[in-house]
Amino acid sequence: LAAAGSAVGLGNIWRFPYLAAKQGGGIFLLIYILLVVTFGYTIMVSEIALGRKTGQSPIGAYQSLAKRYSFIGWIAVFVAFIILSYYGVIGGWVIKYFYEFVAGHSLALTDSGFFAAFTGETWQPLLWFFLFMLMTYLVVVNGVEKGIEKVSKVLMPVLVVLSVAIAAYSAFLPGALEGIKYLFIPNFSQFTPMTLLAALGQMFYSMSLAMGIMITYGSYLQKSNDLSKCVKRIEFFDAGISILAAMMIIPAIFSFSAGDSAALSANLNQGPSLMFVTLPKVFGSMPFGGVVGAAFFLLVFFAALTSSISLMECVVSTLCDKWKLRRGPASAIVAGGAFLLGIPSSLGNGVWSSFTIFGKDFLSFFDFITNAVLMPVGALLTCLFIGYVVGVKTVSDEVKISSPFKREAMYNVMIKYIAPICIVAILVTSVLEAFGILTF
Repeated sequence: LAAAGSAVGLGNIWRFPYLAAKQGGGIFLLIYILLVVTFGYTIMVSEIALGRKTGQSPIGAYQSLAKRYSFIGWIAVFVAFIILSYYGVIGGWVIKYFYEFVAGHSLALTDSGFFAAFTGETWQPLLWFFLFMLMTYLVVVNGVEKGIEKVSKVLMPVLVVLSVAIAAYSAFLPGALEGIKYLFIPNFSQFTPMTLLAALGQMFYSMSLAMGIMITYGSYLQKSNDLSKCVKRIEFFDAGISILAAMMIIPAIFSFSAGDSAALSANLNQGPSLMFVTLPKVFGSMPFGGVVGAAFFLLVFFAALTSSISLMECVVSTLCDKWKLRRGPASAIVAGGAFLLGIPSSLGNGVWSSFTIFGKDFLSFFDFITNAVLMPVGALLTCLFIGYVVGVKTVSDEVKISSPFKREAMYNVMIKYIAPICIVAILVTSVLEAFGILTF
């Protein structure tokens, strides 16, 4: 449940719906699911098996198997720390919206300029960001069993119940049927190379791959745990919550657009602001919209917190293992460092908006450098490490300790040949597209 809580987060509820909306709905969903059960399964099994085999956090795991390759673990931990910094900023936005709905200010949130005005301020976004990081710290400082497992056992079932309830509500809105068709019926004419690349990038982000998280959680697994079954359950949670999140949002967009094709197209292509700008308008048009909105952002907060916990835990466990720090000081160092690094991401929509890196604001740049560059590089190095340095037998033997490895043949082909080629394609194409050299 802790690992599933990591895999289920803003990547599913904030990122997946707007990508599905923009990339053709059903065709994006079909490709994403195919990638999760093949490509995603391969990388996740590898990382969890490395963690359980070595019993160490990312750097120690690679170092214990081949000392020269500990730098792969450093890349993973570095990625987790950078993501934690700007992830907390978005987590703060979520708490802010939840507060506004609970306080009865749902009408104000329907104003198209509310989100831009809020994120453009200086102190208020920083305050909510600090509060989110403090909550994450308080869970992680209590350790895995007392903190992370306890929270996940409560939050994951609540997450599922809230998802089902809001998705069911959206599905029965007037005109929502067209949105359901758009989401679940693939239109192959809408397929482009960008559809595949977006699905691949989303898989990394939402399944917490190439961040060291799954290696960290794998190090806590007992040898008696069925490793392959654990991965399947995480896949199920991840894909299931993604689909439910899309069900909450996409049918509601079709209903809200009310047959206006121009408005529908604009809403479907809104991008990252979809959840914060469009959904409050949708909730505002519903009976008891304030209650539904509060429940939705509570759900998003739960998902964001469990993922933030896993990101911090990855870095904290590394400090504890590498430099023998106690959990308390290590947690404080990571939380404080992530908050300081996240300040530019918070202010990048306001007083620091004139400062850009390669034409991107701070948050967009950090998101780009982790998702489009460092995570693919880390995943590629992991595939090459297992396939050609320590050998696929290292992972398959670890899996077989607790259960038969039914997908072993597929795993061997994916890790040595298919996955590296796909990752290079993601890396090269993402970078070229980001700099405007390649367009679709």
